Amino acid sequence: MSWHVPEEDLRAYVRGELAAPALWSADAHLASCARCRGALAEIGDPVVLDAGWERLDAELDAPRAGLLERLLVRIGVAGHTARLLAATPVLRRSWLGAVVAVLLLSVAAGHAVRGGEFPTLFLALAPLLPLAGVALSYGPALDPTYEMAVVAPMHGFRLLMIRTVAVLAVVLGLNGLATLALPDYGLHGLAWLLPALALTATGLALTPRLGPVLAPSVVGGAWAGLLLAAHALRTGADVPLAPFTPAGQGVAAVVAALAAGLLFQLRDRFDLFQGRAV
Repeated sequence: MSWHVPEEDLRAYVRGELAAPALWSADAHLASCARCRGALAEIGDPVVLDAGWERLDAELDAPRAGLLERLLVRIGVAGHTARLLAATPVLRRSWLGAVVAVLLLSVAAGHAVRGGEFPTLFLALAPLLPLAGVALSYGPALDPTYEMAVVAPMHGFRLLMIRTVAVLAVVLGLNGLATLALPDYGLHGLAWLLPALALTATGLALTPRLGPVLAPSVVGGAWAGLLLAAHALRTGADVPLAPFTPAGQGVAAVVAALAAGLLFQLRDRFDLFQGRAV
């Protein structure tokens, strides 16, 4: 190799003052010339040079941002928050595909019922989807990124709320689209919304005591038992189940509010829960 980077260019390179195209030539040459790299090391400040290499290694090793993460950053979400949201397990295609399949089946069942009947299957399943989504998004048993979340300098309750908002935005949005596919039922098709909020808030409030798996399981089981009892007491096929009546909706709203208040009171316990292996 007959040409080497001149010493004055190396000094300008170290100071960050070397302009293109000389900068491009120096970069390309330094990558393949040990002699010029040695001269650069003698000219430059070793501390600054080491820091530069560390920044370069960190940049090369940094994971590439996915489509969802880039979209969140573009709309104004902070970079670290966008990465936490993008790593939420239930935002992966497999989970979303399962949710869409469940909703399609329940909507098809709603169209198949006889005139005057309510889409009971859809109204029964829709509240369980956000509950299951939140359960899958937090806790060591189900979240593959849990270890990183534990060591992250973030309040456990804040992490939980970030993931919960992401799940609710996606699942409730899908539930809303499914509701539009049942236009014959009007506002009755939205009778799943308040129970969904009540179940999710109750499951979250019980999580510090029961854990991220048992808490939603207990809440989901209680919901199934309530529906079975309401079905046994129903007087006719054209009468909605008790949870989907105006009185039942009022009870769901009260439960959601009380559970949200309890969740706020227990917010500090999520830091202790976050570091506990479950």
